[in-house]
Amino acid sequence: MVVQQSLVIIKPDGLVKSLTGNIITALSETKLKIVGAKILKVSRELAEKHYEHLKSKPFFNELIDYIMGKYHTDRVLALVYHGEEAINKIREICGATNPEEASPISIRGKYGRINSKTKVFENVIHASDTEENAKREIQLWFSPSELTEIIYPIKTEFLTSPKLVWA
Repeated sequence: MVVQQSLVIIKPDGLVKSLTGNIITALSETKLKIVGAKILKVSRELAEKHYEHLKSKPFFNELIDYIMGKYHTDRVLALVYHGEEAINKIREICGATNPEEASPISIRGKYGRINSKTKVFENVIHASDTEENAKREIQLWFSPSELTEIIYPIKTEFLTSPKLVWA
């Protein structure tokens, strides 16, 4: 068995439909460890970097609007799962990207839809599909200090830029 990581994003439609608990419960069947979690607003820059491999697709702008929350809420829940065969275990529970093709017992099969106005797959969840993409996505969405375990090589840099702190 190969130890892997996967980025999971509960997308804006998953949050607005209050599916967070149901999704995390379904993912708990994997017996994987959550090593990072945060709720955030997705900037255009982050959305475009995340979906850069789809930039040439005709639905790219709708996809960016979707993940940024134009249609639902402006927040997502990003999680990092860690453990044996993480990618396959999570993707099996998520189901096919197209909710209409997903198993009816999968997360996307139960909760996803295709928006008839935008033609966007509102599939409530993102999960990394390869080890390479997982590494790229996790490093895009999380800093090493936001994870409870060191899952990729890190280094220490001494920076002097301003930082928000609690007053």
